[in-house]
Amino acid sequence: MSGAYRGRGFALATMHGKQRAIERPLLRHLGARLAVADGVDTDALGTFAGEVKRPGPPRATAIEKARLGMAAAGLPQGLASEGSFAPHPALFFVPADHEIVAFVDDERGIELCESVLSLRTNFAHLDARPGDDLGPFLRRVRFPSHALIVRPLATDGDARPIAKGVADPAELVRAIRTAAGRSPLATARIETDMRAHLNPARMAVIRAAAGRLARRLATDCPDCGAPGWGQVAVERGLPCRGCATPTALVAAVVHGCAVCPARRRTGRPDGRTAADPGDCPACNP
Repeated sequence: MSGAYRGRGFALATMHGKQRAIERPLLRHLGARLAVADGVDTDALGTFAGEVKRPGPPRATAIEKARLGMAAAGLPQGLASEGSFAPHPALFFVPADHEIVAFVDDERGIELCESVLSLRTNFAHLDARPGDDLGPFLRRVRFPSHALIVRPLATDGDARPIAKGVADPAELVRAIRTAAGRSPLATARIETDMRAHLNPARMAVIRAAAGRLARRLATDCPDCGAPGWGQVAVERGLPCRGCATPTALVAAVVHGCAVCPARRRTGRPDGRTAADPGDCPACNP
């Protein structure tokens, strides 16, 4: 464990209890603790229910959140997380949770992020009318341990939620009835509430991303000794074992420092040195 941050307090900007996911990895790997920044309206940087659009890419938004927390708490180091939900890039019809945890250290000039892409998400929605059988959907999205959002189904997609954070069956029935009554299609849209404090599946992915970040911050640069040594890039072109043609697969990993220009190139973590002919553009055009 690096001693760079032992005993330090990191500001955390959150309105949704993310300290429950983030603090344990920081304490375990760094000996650091969190100071939740009071008065930071993280919803101003985007809401999952759509009332406020995210102003920029997830990474930039996470860093901006961290800096808002640092300013509010008066601390030189800060953290924040940002999540996105979309089809998995390789499994096109399967939803995925992409969680980024950002860290800023103004004393050392460090800005870095670590992320986790996970299929372990309940991200889903269902259009339903009062009296419809919701059982299969509710079991799939793990209701009531995971909360829901209900809104009228609209033709223009702009309907605001009738209810958020719904975790009671009777409240869900009432919200569906109200939403359907306000919908031109007499239908309610039921969505998973992806705010972290109401979605344990998402909280677990945030914890994994925080652990990855903490382990990186616990690793010092071999050249300058600054914390934050870790993967900064990959090199593609793993050669085909049949004809040696470069493929699109990763051939090497590049590790680097968060402060100085130091870089080290290493082989794949799994030790693989050649690609199967099935992945080769020459053998399998």
